[in-house]
Amino acid sequence: MDPHPAFTRPIASEQPATELGEFLRSRRDRVTPDDVGVASFGRRRVPGLRREELARLAGVSVTYLTRLEQGQSQNASDAVIDSLARALQLDADEHTHLRALARPRSAAPRRPRKTEQPHRGASQLLHAMGVPAVLLGRFNDILDWNSAGHLLMAGHIEVDAPSRPAGRPNHLRMLFLDPHTRDLYADWNEEAALAVASLRYVAARFVDDRQLAELIGELSLSSPDFAKLWAGHMVKLCTSGSKRFRHPVVGELTLGYEVLHLPEGDGQRILAYSAAPGSAAAAAVDLLQSR
Repeated sequence: MDPHPAFTRPIASEQPATELGEFLRSRRDRVTPDDVGVASFGRRRVPGLRREELARLAGVSVTYLTRLEQGQSQNASDAVIDSLARALQLDADEHTHLRALARPRSAAPRRPRKTEQPHRGASQLLHAMGVPAVLLGRFNDILDWNSAGHLLMAGHIEVDAPSRPAGRPNHLRMLFLDPHTRDLYADWNEEAALAVASLRYVAARFVDDRQLAELIGELSLSSPDFAKLWAGHMVKLCTSGSKRFRHPVVGELTLGYEVLHLPEGDGQRILAYSAAPGSAAAAAVDLLQSR
């Protein structure tokens, strides 16, 4: 039986129920009655809130919530979405994700998507940076990288690989299917969870995209780790933080990162790494760039 029906078959807008319903159920499972002050009596068959309890907390009818979960109502008001978010104790990223799922974009005639091209200005900025940086596409294809970014993240891959659309590296495929990339991250479990949560956030904006469906289907079949994380419905907009690397050339180093989302809103973003001046990590990056 297909464990990921929303993405391993066409995911046009006539099939919104799976994603929205699964997300709401996953959030209900996460919240206990004690968390929200709901009296619980008798033996419970569900780990978190019952649908009836969520409906009462959000101030909607059980019938309406059921219809919403089943994709039969796509005109939820801001007040309803906000009430559900409060009742489920969603964070800001999850709230935005819920809104996107509850209001799917109108279905457009399915046409072959043009090959994604890096924004020229973003590539120029990337190569002007004095720090390791990569340009990621909407679904984590690596569209471009500067020399330091290539050497940091994927020195075992040909430097011109992003310029060949048919064979572009994809950060998610690398993370879950490439042992070199898996060994690169000292906190691989954390990195993998964040990458999948970030893809979840993006996926709600491109629910009818064939490329997304194929990517998620491939990773779900090829990586049990990915399949488990995808089924968890975690959502996170990745913006900044730090990563620990075990680099095969310069050894262990910790770098801060910033994700610069391009204003075009098509999902492309620059991932740039940096280290404090004078730090051991900065010296390691300098050594890497000098090679």
